[in-house]
Amino acid sequence: MVSTRVLVGSLAILLSIVFYPSGVTAHHSWGKYHWARSSNPLRLNVGDNTVGGSGWGAKVSAAIGDWNSPVGGWTQMVALSGVSGQTSSPDCNPVVGRIEVCNGTYGQNGWLGIAQIWTGSGFHIAQATTKLNDTYFNTSQYNTDAWRQLVVCQEIAHGFGLDHQDENFNNRNLGTCMDYTGDPDGTLANPAQLSNVHPNAHDFEQLVTIYTHLDGTSGGGGGGGGRGRQGGFGDIFPIMSQSALEHVPDQAQQSWGRMISNNGRVARFLLDLGNGNLIHTFVIWA
Repeated sequence: MVSTRVLVGSLAILLSIVFYPSGVTAHHSWGKYHWARSSNPLRLNVGDNTVGGSGWGAKVSAAIGDWNSPVGGWTQMVALSGVSGQTSSPDCNPVVGRIEVCNGTYGQNGWLGIAQIWTGSGFHIAQATTKLNDTYFNTSQYNTDAWRQLVVCQEIAHGFGLDHQDENFNNRNLGTCMDYTGDPDGTLANPAQLSNVHPNAHDFEQLVTIYTHLDGTSGGGGGGGGRGRQGGFGDIFPIMSQSALEHVPDQAQQSWGRMISNNGRVARFLLDLGNGNLIHTFVIWA
């Protein structure tokens, strides 16, 4: 039986196709970063490591279902699979070839959610993680289905190279989880506005643009405990646990490397591991 959640998500995507202006060119890629693949589709596993009674498991599954839409032929290029995690919360050590999703009470360190990708020379992603800070999600401001779904939907999408459509929290919602907002489900505005808890057609337009080409090597798959060669990388990516550092704002930012941008609500960091290997961090401030 198809769940109500999946039907609602599918309807939101279909409505976005109907009402999205024609002739708009996709432009919200994350620096051209993508998973390498030599044939279609790439089977990309998203591991659920979430724990506790927060209900994150259902939110992760719903986000994976949303991003598995065939809009524009996207799933002919990349097909996501929701699988059991191969790391653990809250550490969330990365696993080569996979996106791992974790949660934990990381503390009052200023951040609500983090997405990280590891890349080698060029633009190929080797591994990715999403971390969700229950310290804030357990407060009245963020402990809603809409806030949880928006953040997990967006952070998983960063894991395969999608950037934000809009970073202004105060303008009208675009109807996508890649749009920042203070009103995730669109009910606070008068009149009510679009909900930002699912992708829209423009997100899939961008993904097709990013993944329209084939690469010489393949990425994704089952992973190998955080070590191994991936997508043609010549170097082995180190296991890096940052959970202890991320409990303290100043130490967290040092562990993320150099700040590239920060508008007070969204920040990007870059850590150079040497030999062309980089960690890119997207931060949503609470």
